[in-house]
Amino acid sequence: MLKKIVAINGSPSAEKGNTEMLLAPFLRGMENAGAETETLYVDKLNIKPCTCGRMYCWYNEPGKCCISDDMNMVYSKLQQAEILVLATPVFIPLPGKMQDAINRLCPLLTPFIEFYNGRTRIKFRNDVSIQKIVLVATGDWWEKENLELVVHIAKEFAEKSAVEFSGAVLRPHASRMKSQGVLSEAGLSIQTATEKAGADLIKTGFISGELLDEISRPLILEEDLRNRYNSFFK
Repeated sequence: MLKKIVAINGSPSAEKGNTEMLLAPFLRGMENAGAETETLYVDKLNIKPCTCGRMYCWYNEPGKCCISDDMNMVYSKLQQAEILVLATPVFIPLPGKMQDAINRLCPLLTPFIEFYNGRTRIKFRNDVSIQKIVLVATGDWWEKENLELVVHIAKEFAEKSAVEFSGAVLRPHASRMKSQGVLSEAGLSIQTATEKAGADLIKTGFISGELLDEISRPLILEEDLRNRYNSFFK
């Protein structure tokens, strides 16, 4: 059983955002199944963009970033994590600091490349324990498909790093989980399903498609949501 989980929450709203509304019950389910979890909020960290432009962490000093900031602490925690949870709201497509954090994960990867199944691949360094990557993503447009680009990014990163992509927990029109600022009955039901998804991932190693569908199910008609948005700009 994998028991050490680190989540990176890329929301600019940190623990007050819609992403946390999904991430918190997901991690709670993991904890109830016996795992230890920790959440890192990129908005509270000093994470600079990757600016060296020379792949210093591969060619000059493998495994070491040439930038000194809070990513050094992130590296230390991720080395011990068995599951990495990438949690983010979807803008177009990612919040800037979340993209910076993902770009800066390069020092955790070995520069030695392999080629299989028609693709060039690398691996996490031997001192990195990550075995699975899972995505938690929220958006405020109606359709789940609006989150697919972020799913591709997370899945490609996992496969490129030769670890398992354990699935995507997706919540479109996430703000509809609340009514007048309070979780609705439907919102609470989705959180319950999300908590079960976290527990199942720890207990069984996977999340069922039926459960993922329950988490991302529509809460409002597309036309009604569109009209609500457009009314702000009339």
